[in-house]
Amino acid sequence: MLYRENGQFKTSYRADQQVFPILQDRAAIGLLLVFAFAVVPLAAPEYLFRAILIPFLILSLAALGLNILVGYCGQISLGTGAFMAVGAYAAYNCIARVEGMPLLVALLAGGACSTIVGVLFGIPSLRIKGLYLAVATLAAQFFVDWACLRLKWVTNHSASGSVSVGQLDFFGLPIDTPVQKYLFCLGFVAVFALLAKNLVRSAIGREWMAIRDMDVAAAVIGIRPVYAKLTAFAVSSFIVGVAGALWGFVHLGSWEPAAFGIDRSFQLLFMVIIGGLGSIMGSFFGAAFIVVLPIVLDNLPYWFGVPIDTALASHLTFMIFGALIVFFLIVEPHGLARLWSIGKEKLRLWPFPH
Repeated sequence: MLYRENGQFKTSYRADQQVFPILQDRAAIGLLLVFAFAVVPLAAPEYLFRAILIPFLILSLAALGLNILVGYCGQISLGTGAFMAVGAYAAYNCIARVEGMPLLVALLAGGACSTIVGVLFGIPSLRIKGLYLAVATLAAQFFVDWACLRLKWVTNHSASGSVSVGQLDFFGLPIDTPVQKYLFCLGFVAVFALLAKNLVRSAIGREWMAIRDMDVAAAVIGIRPVYAKLTAFAVSSFIVGVAGALWGFVHLGSWEPAAFGIDRSFQLLFMVIIGGLGSIMGSFFGAAFIVVLPIVLDNLPYWFGVPIDTALASHLTFMIFGALIVFFLIVEPHGLARLWSIGKEKLRLWPFPH
């Protein structure tokens, strides 16, 4: 009753194919965007931007890219951190070597370079699948880690192996304060989320889902597995590469290859699994779970005035965090997005029991 759809008639194909065909969804997304763009920059403290909001937005973007590959196309990947590193270092080289390179062009160029690397390491997916493909993508992680450490031109001949960026600006507008960085990242996330939502509803999105469900049957009905799988790797790697460039340029400012290690790949994979495979909203739920929960668990003893050793608190955080992951996967294997979907279904019927 609170989430009724009756009376919302569609009189054209255009109305029937809207991204959000239900009025309540459109209103909720509109209010959420107004709150994110107008209210949060005015009300949130600096710590919230630096510790939670900016990392959440960038990791949501990376999880969104990985979800296209894993959730929609069914191709498992353990090399997401490597593709983030490619995007970050490629964007850095564009800025360092090309005089006057705009920041937006450099970030997109980083995504393009990550696309090339992603397609190269996605070629084995044409012949192997499952754990074998996971090992093949894991090779990308080790190769990129080695290249960033050993190939000096990647880091512009930095002696320490770390790189840093200076003052950022977006076509003359400075990106210096946490609020400006937040709005810059939020703009990227909003645009890419809209593009991804439309992409998975298109013909290529249906091909990805057909390959995910049963690749042999998809090939029988005329879908080309080569095209579907490689486009999934290309789109996923592009989005992940842009997220990696944002992580290095906006969030870190200076970084080394360890910032995009294998732990980052596993972290993003956990985000997708916990948030919900094959769900755009699930990418945001998973990123919020991974980013916010450890901070809450770290500060929980101090909020309740419980004296506890710092090392013990750190270990307890990891233990509770892992237990909660297992609990959520047992309660709802399809992720937090499925719980959100069930809640919406119940609101359609409330207060009636059926």
